[in-house]
Amino acid sequence: MTRFLIRRLFNYAILLTLATFLTFALTSVTFHPLDNLLQRNPRPPQSVIDAKAHDLGLDKPLLPRYANWVSGAVHGDFGKTVTGQPVSAELGRRVWISLRLVAIGSILGSIIGVIIGAWGAIRQYRFSDRTITVLALLILSAPTFVIANLLILGALGVNEVLRFQLFQYTGETSPYAAGGWHGFVDRLQHLVLPTATLALGAIAGYSRYQRNAMLDVLGQDFIRTARAKGLTRRRALFKHGLRTALIPMATLFAYGVAGLVTGAVFVEKIFGWHGMGEWMVQGIQGQDANIVAAFTLFSGTTILIGGLLSDVVYAALDPRVRVS
Repeated sequence: MTRFLIRRLFNYAILLTLATFLTFALTSVTFHPLDNLLQRNPRPPQSVIDAKAHDLGLDKPLLPRYANWVSGAVHGDFGKTVTGQPVSAELGRRVWISLRLVAIGSILGSIIGVIIGAWGAIRQYRFSDRTITVLALLILSAPTFVIANLLILGALGVNEVLRFQLFQYTGETSPYAAGGWHGFVDRLQHLVLPTATLALGAIAGYSRYQRNAMLDVLGQDFIRTARAKGLTRRRALFKHGLRTALIPMATLFAYGVAGLVTGAVFVEKIFGWHGMGEWMVQGIQGQDANIVAAFTLFSGTTILIGGLLSDVVYAALDPRVRVS
């Protein structure tokens, strides 16, 4: 297992290097951060423009700029923004905000989606199975921002009926939230809607895949053998059937994390969470290559960690897999 993990981490380092280099190459072609200075009236002196270009490293070719960024990133220095602020300080604050959404959305989406999908397969073509199918297809066909706004409208209705702000939908916390238990409750109220937005899409997707995987397993010989040996239907399905049906889901998990990272960009903008997704949008608007590169590194690392976890889960579920 150790050799397997070392090989995986080496491959992931190569993939992250390639991804960040392509980001630098694309931003060097499309971004023009000096336009803000060049378009001022009156135009600043050329010495000011040259000094800004030197400060941003724009007076160097692409490869030396990228090599300088990598050498700094290895030591935790991701350069400066166009406005001169250190990227590392903002990155450290925003990473945990986004990870909170993605991690909780991944866990809830995968667990609930697997349970609903397996239950729908066991109750194939019954009313509950058809209801789950219709709801899942509706959620999958709706964009993330539509689901988010529908949840906000629903939360407003609930708050109005209860005459109490049960759900909060702007920011991570209230401006004057206290610490302790009240602060925890306030954060939880703000967390419900954005997390539900991400989790619903994951639940719908996982439930469809899990239902199909479970249906493939239900007719297998080993299920009938387990029943013939005296196991109850429930025990045979959950001990032997569900474990086998989870094997393809382990591979799907890595792709699900990628979808959640993408969805988090919209969710953070809609709910006013100052995470990596919102920062990436600001970086594109400000034509800031270092911010976009930092987001690429974050999203790539998150997705690759999801892939690593899926490999480990796959090996744990399938006894035929031997990691050498």
